[in-house]
Amino acid sequence: MHLHTSEGSNCGGSTGEEQALYYKSLGYDGIFVTDHFFNGNSRINFTMPEKSWEERVEAFCKGYENAKKKGDEIGLSVFFGFEYNFHGTEWLIYGLSKNWLLNSPHIMTISPKEFLKLVKECGGYAVQAHPFREAPYIDTIRILPYNIDGMEVLNVKNCKRANDVALLYADLNEIPKTCGSDCHHNMDNNLCAMGSEVKINSVSEFFEKLKNGELKMFKKDEGKDFYEV
Repeated sequence: MHLHTSEGSNCGGSTGEEQALYYKSLGYDGIFVTDHFFNGNSRINFTMPEKSWEERVEAFCKGYENAKKKGDEIGLSVFFGFEYNFHGTEWLIYGLSKNWLLNSPHIMTISPKEFLKLVKECGGYAVQAHPFREAPYIDTIRILPYNIDGMEVLNVKNCKRANDVALLYADLNEIPKTCGSDCHHNMDNNLCAMGSEVKINSVSEFFEKLKNGELKMFKKDEGKDFYEV
C-alpha cells in the first residue's frame, strides 16, 4: 500500500524492479507503488527542476513502470499510485494514471480539499498517510476525513503512539483502515500487508473490499513471520 522507488522518490533506496523482486520473494501477490509527488520528497525535484511538466511526469512514473514490467514477468500485480504532499500532510492516491497526471498540472496549485474532491470525482481513491506522525518536516497535523477512502493506522516507520492515535481516530469516525510498510529499500525488514481471501485484480476491487471490511492487516517484524494485527 505504501512503497517508494529510487526512480521517483528522493528518499528511495531501491529501483522499482528491485522492489518488485523483493516483494515477490516475500510471497506478496501485489504491491502499490506510491512515490513522492512533486510537492513532496520527489527525486524529480532534485534532478529535473527545469523540465516541462510532461517530461517530469514521464520521469516520475519510471519507478512504477519498471516495477510493473518486472511484476508482469514474475507474476506480481503492480498498481500505480503516488504520495501527495501539503506542508508535510500526505495522502496516498490510487486508481488514477500517468495520463491523468499528464493532463493535470493544476493539481500543484489547488488546495488539499479541492485536490481530494477532484481525485474522487475522477474515480480515484485517497488514503491519509501516517496522519499523526510528528517529524521536523511536518509543521501541523491536519486531518481531512471527508474526502478520503481510508486512513493508514499502522505505518511501520511511525512510533507506536502515532499509530495508536490514528487507529482510535479511524474507529471513532468509522473510516476504513489500512496499513503500510512505507518501504524505501528492499533491505527493509519491518513490513505490513493487507490480506484478502481471494486475489485482488484491480484498484476498485481492492477499495470495494476495504469498504466492506473484507481485508485484514498483517505485520512482519524483523526476523519474524507475518502476523495479523
